[in-house]
This record gives sequence, structure tokens and C-alpha cells, in this order.
Amino acid sequence: MLRILLNGGHGNNTPGKCSPVWNDGTQLLEYECNRDTVRRVALKLDREGIPYHIITPEEFDVPLATRANRVNALCHKYGRNNCLLLSVHSNASKNHNASGIEVYTSKGVTESDEYAEIFYEQSLEHCPDARKRCDMSDGDHDKEEAFYMLRKTLCPAVLIESYFFDYEPDCRILMSEEGREQIAEWYFESIKKCIELYNQKHQNK
Repeated sequence: MLRILLNGGHGNNTPGKCSPVWNDGTQLLEYECNRDTVRRVALKLDREGIPYHIITPEEFDVPLATRANRVNALCHKYGRNNCLLLSVHSNASKNHNASGIEVYTSKGVTESDEYAEIFYEQSLEHCPDARKRCDMSDGDHDKEEAFYMLRKTLCPAVLIESYFFDYEPDCRILMSEEGREQIAEWYFESIKKCIELYNQKHQNK
């Protein structure tokens, strides 16, 4: 059985992870958006009876080493290949006009790549208007980086940057009920497809 490990990025004490204050006085705090997304996905998983663990229930920023240790403890308990880490983020850019979504895995060819490709494919259906920021140099759509949560955790891991909170059109999506539900549904449907892939692999053993 595949267990979903949900990691909401950053915390209420993380400096700089917020949008500008827009002309109507609103502002997005990334940690709140990330945790709300995790909450929404968890509710959907609950309804389907899919096992999951929230890695960061705290509001404050949990150190990356602590987060990775929590993930790895679950990997030791349930088996590394029986867990899938989804790390939830939103993005920002230096010039404040980048937009879209990105799916990341660790560097090299790993099992994570297959799961990441599912998230990309589902984004075409669930976020059709979002720019898909990809790297096809290795034949798939995910970007590869040495992010701590991708390289220090034992199980397959996917990190997603959903829209850019410092670009107002993207930020409006992140601040809206419709936009947040759209993102949560994208993640949820992707997770179900990941479970299908996992089950197919285990049936063939």
C-alpha cells in the first residue's frame, strides 16, 4: 500500500516568503497557502481511505533536517518504496513576472521521475491555462535539483511549485477559493494515478 507523505513548505516565521501587498491591500503568505493545500488534499485522501501523513502539522517553519528525519522514519516503518513524498510550495522570481508551475525531482534517473511525470500529465487537465515550466533535456518534463527534501529523503519524492506568488495574476489564483481547490484536485487526482502505478508494479512482482 502506497502512503502519501505531505510536506507543506516553510512556516509563519520564514522571512520573505510572501507576495507583495497588492493595491487592494491583500497579500499571500506562502506557508499558509501551502498548509491549506495540504489540508485540502488530506481531506480528499480521507474520503477515499488513502493512507497519508502530514509531515509538518506545525505553523512554524520546521528545519529541513527534522522534516527529512520524519519522512525517513516513516520510510523505515512502512518501507521506502511504499511511501511517496509530496512537498508543496509556491514560487517566486527575481523579476516578479514569471508564471506557471514546475515539478521537481532529485538529480538522475529515479523512481521519482515516473511519479513526477504523472503530476505533469495531470496538470494539463486540471491546470490547463497555467504555463508548464519544464526541462525536457533528459526526456521527461520534471526539473531536477538538489533540493534538501528531494536528496535527503529515502522514498520517491516530488516537489511542486504551484504558480508564482509574486506575479499578481498567479497570486490571484493562489488566493482564490477556486484556485486553491483546483490545485488540491490536481494533486489528489495525480496521487490516485500514482497509486495505480504503484499497484501495477506490485502486481507484477
